[in-house]
Amino acid sequence: MTGTKHRHSEIALESPGKYRNTPLHIMGIALTSVSMGMVLSSLIEFASTNRDTTALLAAAAVCGVVGGGIWWRTTVGAARSRDIFAAVGWTWVMITLFGALPYVFAGTFATPGVGFVEQVVNSIFESASGYSCTGSTVLLDFARPGRGMLMYRQGTQWYGGMGVVVLAVAVLPFLGVGGLGLIKAEAPGPSSDRLAPRVSETAKRLWLVYFIYTLAIALALFIVPGPSLYDSVAHAFTTAATGGFSPHSDSIGYFNSPLVEAVLIIGMLIGAANFSLHWRAAHGQFSAHVKDSEFRNYMGYMVGFSLLVAVLLWADGAFSFPTSLRVGAFNVVSLGTSTGFGNATGVGSAGDYVKWIPSTQMLLLFAMLIGGSTGSTAGGIKVMRIQVLWGHALRAIRRTQHPRAVIPVRHGKLAVAEDIVSGMAGFFLLYIVIVVIGVGLVTALGGDLDASIGAVATAMGGVGPAFGNAGPTASFADAFTQPARLVLAVLMLIGRLEILPMLLMFAGPWRAAESRLRHR
Repeated sequence: MTGTKHRHSEIALESPGKYRNTPLHIMGIALTSVSMGMVLSSLIEFASTNRDTTALLAAAAVCGVVGGGIWWRTTVGAARSRDIFAAVGWTWVMITLFGALPYVFAGTFATPGVGFVEQVVNSIFESASGYSCTGSTVLLDFARPGRGMLMYRQGTQWYGGMGVVVLAVAVLPFLGVGGLGLIKAEAPGPSSDRLAPRVSETAKRLWLVYFIYTLAIALALFIVPGPSLYDSVAHAFTTAATGGFSPHSDSIGYFNSPLVEAVLIIGMLIGAANFSLHWRAAHGQFSAHVKDSEFRNYMGYMVGFSLLVAVLLWADGAFSFPTSLRVGAFNVVSLGTSTGFGNATGVGSAGDYVKWIPSTQMLLLFAMLIGGSTGSTAGGIKVMRIQVLWGHALRAIRRTQHPRAVIPVRHGKLAVAEDIVSGMAGFFLLYIVIVVIGVGLVTALGGDLDASIGAVATAMGGVGPAFGNAGPTASFADAFTQPARLVLAVLMLIGRLEILPMLLMFAGPWRAAESRLRHR
């Protein structure tokens, strides 16, 4: 009887005034860390335009009070699967909602003809796009927000890149195995390498790599002609996170610089590769990247797609070969790594890929869907999953000729366990089903078919710009209705957390309610 009571108590008193609840504790830490970013952004705002300082501080106060209160009143409880998924899923929902407060308080989207409800919808969309590292935007007037508010917008993607939940795990060493579960549930990809015996050390090492990598990008951008210190830091945040936000309406096209684009291409390729490989290479395993099958295939498809797009554009006679190679490589890497920067200098310019021939747009769509490597900040289905599923398909063909043969699916030289193969197949099926449902919903809510397909693909893959009237020179505010934007915001979170945490976050509350009804 005692065991049953213990098993069914979801929130138990740990000590006077403390409640044992893992999801709430993680949520409190995450909201508190988000409030710190708002405070830092308010300092930038105060020192520059000083338009949105009050809004940022007010939002920081709300997040700090709520998050700090939850953190202080709770402690870590059970680390069961349902608690882990609940912690991850609900944390991302809450930081998205609270992360919209600076925009609401500042009236960032209060343009003529836009009512308060639409302002809230736009704020939630922009927040979801930021923390999910998607990069789609409904911001029309980039001169309206202050420099601090725009830096906060950039910072939402930096927070989301490695994950606020991983940050929380880094300061919760006593989570044990449950902590590794949190990293696996939050981190992009089907697996998360343990870089140290303690989970908290793994999280800290990932953040250390991420922080140094961000500094390196900022320094490289500052060295090349064009970007100011502000621009360098702002774009380093979103390059490291493979997010794609920019404080300029023309994105990277604002600089119109091949050197800036070259630095960002390298930065995006590193960000979309497995961070465990970066850590191992930095500690003497210099061939870690070359030996990794996923990394080799990832780089191969990036180079191959870039050259193919460049050749198709050049053969069509649209641009010279150097121009075709420049815009082709940048946009393939930008969309394939799920970053979503644009190098279009205006509507119809060379980098405006919605004006390209259909064959090149199809290649870009494939790149969006594939995405980057596992264990990276990139979105998409991931190269490893494509490798394994391709091997699974080839095995099915070979079994028609040799029904009794034992044919393992391999990733590189390693045989993949059957439960992992089936799990990846299930993920792929869920991914496609959600994309189809999403396209149906967005189209039914007023979106054009081509724009809806691109928008859903970009939301699920965490990419940013789409196709049609939602391309790199357009805003999602013009392309989609308010309900459609909310659907896309939900899809961004589902895609960022790779489906399962968002779908299973309701399992805990559902089972708890079911248990209470059963024991009445």
